[in-house]
Amino acid sequence: MAGNEMKRELKTRHLSMIALGGSIGTGLFVTSGSAIAKAGPGGALLAYCGIGIMVFFLMTSLGEMATYLPVSGSFSTYATRFVDPALGFALGWNYWFNWAITLAVDISTAALVTEFWLPDMPGWIFSLVALLLIFLINITSVKSFGETEYWFALIKVITVIVFLGVGLLTILGIMGGHHTGLSNFTYKKAPFVGGLPMMLSVFVVAGFSFQGTELIGITAGESKTPEKSIPKAIKQVFWRILLFYILSIFVIACLIPYDSHSLLGASETNIAVSPFTLVFKRAGLASAASIMNAVILTSVLSAANSGMYASSRMLWSMAEDGYAAKIFAKTSKRGIPVMALIGTTIVGALTFMTSIFGTRIYLFLVAASGLTGFIAWLGIAVSHYRFRRAFKAQGHQLSELKYHARWFPFGPIFAFVLCLLVIAGQDIQAFKNFDWTAIGISYMSIPLFVVLYVYYKIRYKTKMIPLEEVDLSKHK
Repeated sequence: MAGNEMKRELKTRHLSMIALGGSIGTGLFVTSGSAIAKAGPGGALLAYCGIGIMVFFLMTSLGEMATYLPVSGSFSTYATRFVDPALGFALGWNYWFNWAITLAVDISTAALVTEFWLPDMPGWIFSLVALLLIFLINITSVKSFGETEYWFALIKVITVIVFLGVGLLTILGIMGGHHTGLSNFTYKKAPFVGGLPMMLSVFVVAGFSFQGTELIGITAGESKTPEKSIPKAIKQVFWRILLFYILSIFVIACLIPYDSHSLLGASETNIAVSPFTLVFKRAGLASAASIMNAVILTSVLSAANSGMYASSRMLWSMAEDGYAAKIFAKTSKRGIPVMALIGTTIVGALTFMTSIFGTRIYLFLVAASGLTGFIAWLGIAVSHYRFRRAFKAQGHQLSELKYHARWFPFGPIFAFVLCLLVIAGQDIQAFKNFDWTAIGISYMSIPLFVVLYVYYKIRYKTKMIPLEEVDLSKHK
């Protein structure tokens, strides 16, 4: 082992594609159709616009902190320094747990996707091959992770661009031989279906789709030029994500009526009814299902790759801050946190094994990680609000910041409130029906986070750091 140092090898193009690839995945290719089915085309577009604006503010908040203090621990470190060490502890373990579980979900999904081509091959074999491949990519060097993620993301971006082109030609009747125009926006109860409760439930779907954009904060610690790369990546990524999501949903809504059973039936295991596959088929592309299956496989592998990276860096950072065993702070000569990587891989593999031998435990773990991404977003909003106020309180000028988030304090406050609304709306139906089991499963992440926070607060008697005492030094 060479010590505890990371290598700054990620370029601007890596950062842009990592953030882009982190948010464009099965949420867009598969579940975006369910948003249209639930709230209608107008409701889905409004929900994705709202979440898109919230994510923009979150990314600018994270960007301001990450250019000032580029560390791999990102929002866990920011919460520790700008708010309360107990919050940093809870956010760090919460985020690591989320990605370690998601890693297991992704390798399970990868096996289900390959069944499309290899129905007789036992799924667990491919899952283990996928896990080994991702481990090797991450242990080689941070550059190999960045390069792999760049190409995975590029495949997804090209697919979305082709889809938008084909979709537009199909709407106009140039492909597929049938002109639909905007007729589906006035079809039956469209454009808004199910009122406010359904739109709120779609906010949850949209929120899950955008999860992963915060990866840009984790990569800051290994970026070659964080002060240039991060602002540039944030500008590019926000507009691309918003355009890709909004335009894709618009195309799907124009070509498939909201009451189509296919929109609700789409899943990674039934790629034939993915809204992307249906649109390609309608345009007359016969091999659409096979092509989209390959794209969804790269999406799932990309998500697992990002998950392995994010969780190992968070575990390394927590070990550096004294929140995890010191062994996890060790890095190789190439700057890879090897023990954190091995620890995360073991937890991911054990979680995956529970899916084979005991599905109840597996489903419990998946449910427990459900809202952790939104909790991380709340942490970013709170940390940025406190950072900027401390910066002013200690006599600093905004001109000292290489990048600063606009619309402060509206941005972090808006993101915080909308995040709370999305968390509360996770399962409104369960509250309506007094289904306590469903409520427990849907909201399990919240008590787990509170337990972590309270445990640290009681054990170490921490308090919220006064603004004048917030540590604004560039290095500890």
